[in-house]
Amino acid sequence: MTKSDVAAHRVAAQNRKARHTYEIEETFEAGLVLLGSEVKALREGRANIAESYAKVEDNEIWLVNAHFPEYKQAGQLNHEPRRRRKLLLKRREVAKLLGSSERDGMALVPLKLYFNVRGIAKLELGLGKGKKQFDKREAQKKRDWDRQKARLLREKG
Repeated sequence: MTKSDVAAHRVAAQNRKARHTYEIEETFEAGLVLLGSEVKALREGRANIAESYAKVEDNEIWLVNAHFPEYKQAGQLNHEPRRRRKLLLKRREVAKLLGSSERDGMALVPLKLYFNVRGIAKLELGLGKGKKQFDKREAQKKRDWDRQKARLLREKG
């Protein structure tokens, strides 16, 4: 990748705890309906999606509780920081997410908010099932063992 490609695919916000809390089975890329001041705030990289979630209402998917701080230069035309934002997905994807979230008890978890190569804000949305406490401990043990194994292999050879 060239330097311009890396800059164009820049992550604005990430939910790092989501993969620890949920077992993500499938991911979707969704567009967002944003105001101009929200895009400017995103480009500054100050957004937070750690406590946010997505929910389905009237065959539409909404991003709830995501925090996009106010953009100082917007003045009177500023946005509300925690307003609900509509997610743009294909009709077939919305139907799949609706069925899975209702039937299987799955959650719609925002994973990453980024700008694609064309400079358009996108949200990576995961469909996941909540992990139990013992699942989290097992994952931690496996991660620790993999690190230790890699360290031993580096020392030996």
